[in-house]
Amino acid sequence: MSPLRLRVLLEPRFGATYAQLVEWATRCEGAGLDAFFRSDHYLGTDRENRDYRPTDAWTTLGGLARATSRIRLGTLMTASTFRLPGPLAMAVASVDQMSEGRIELGIGAAWNEREHEAYGIPFFPTGERFDRLEEQLAILTGLWTGTQGTPFSFEGRHFQLRGATAFPAVVQRPHPPIVIGGSGPRRTPLLAARYAAEFNVAFGVGRAEGIANFHKVCGEVGRDPASVRLSTVVPLCLAPTKAAAEALAAPLELDRLLSLGVVGTPDELVEHLAGLAALGIDTVYFHCFDAAAIDQVDLLGAEVLGRA
Repeated sequence: MSPLRLRVLLEPRFGATYAQLVEWATRCEGAGLDAFFRSDHYLGTDRENRDYRPTDAWTTLGGLARATSRIRLGTLMTASTFRLPGPLAMAVASVDQMSEGRIELGIGAAWNEREHEAYGIPFFPTGERFDRLEEQLAILTGLWTGTQGTPFSFEGRHFQLRGATAFPAVVQRPHPPIVIGGSGPRRTPLLAARYAAEFNVAFGVGRAEGIANFHKVCGEVGRDPASVRLSTVVPLCLAPTKAAAEALAAPLELDRLLSLGVVGTPDELVEHLAGLAALGIDTVYFHCFDAAAIDQVDLLGAEVLGRA
């Protein structure tokens, strides 16, 4: 069995400055981790959190692309409602160039209605958001793989492109990897089977069922499930001792979320990862919340990497 790809996902509890994001990405690179991903949110998940200071995902990823040299970069997940498909295709392609082919696009239908209200972004009913996401994926892949000089057009219910010829040039072929994930039983695995290089299985209980359902959907559309990587997220507070890990978790007030992951030591985390690998998962995102608790990265590199 191949080693797990170990990645860090920073979804900061109160936002993170660009300087903090650079420190996390470069520290992850130095620790030998496979990738650094960031969330794509304009508000925190707390209803009354007035201290959240967001940064734009794709703007900062462009900076991280130039501040790093090896580590892969991406979003988990870009909200498809935040950006029109054409401009998003250009943004991702631009960072693909800036990183010399190290960028990945995790994308979803979006869920946080409150941040849409706060910044004047239309928030559509669930079914329509998925319909728009499906059209967006067709446009993204169509633009990235189109032949220069041959016009690309798309006629959908929600998006129309007429004779686009100035395609964004990507480094990775056929295009940057797309990550799609979630817990939905039908629309999400279907979109992943059609468009994704990686399916991100919802964390917590039911991972095995989610994987089995995804494989079933792949069979329905003629996609070899072995051609799609399987990943999951592990909420994490890591420290040399159990008591120190619990102290790290306490101020976050994320008991329910952290109960689905690991609050503990490297040994406990390695044991948890063995269970995930047994399910067929090959990529793990360590979901970190406190931008100041960057020493967790050093522990991951020194005491977890190479043991999972």
